[in-house]
Amino acid sequence: MAVKRNLTIQLDEETINGIRAVAARRGQSISGLITTYLQQLVSEDEQYKLAKRYALQLLDNAPDRGDWQWNRDQTYADRLGE
Repeated sequence: MAVKRNLTIQLDEETINGIRAVAARRGQSISGLITTYLQQLVSEDEQYKLAKRYALQLLDNAPDRGDWQWNRDQTYADRLGE
C-alpha cells in the first residue's frame, strides 16, 4: 500500500462550509471526499492521455491520401447531388 502524506490547502469559509455539507450528505469525511475527487481527476487525465496517444497512432498509420484536399464547395455539391 502506498504511503499517504498530508496535503494542506487554503479555502474560503463559504467553500469549507459547502464541502462540509456535501461530505455530511454523502456520509464521508471532507478528506475522503476530496481524495475520491482527486483520484477521479487523475484517472480521467490518464484516460485522456491514453486516448490521445491512440488517436495520434491512428493518424500516423492512416493511409496516404495523395494530393487530395478537402473542399467545402465540392462536399456540399456532392451532398446535394449536383
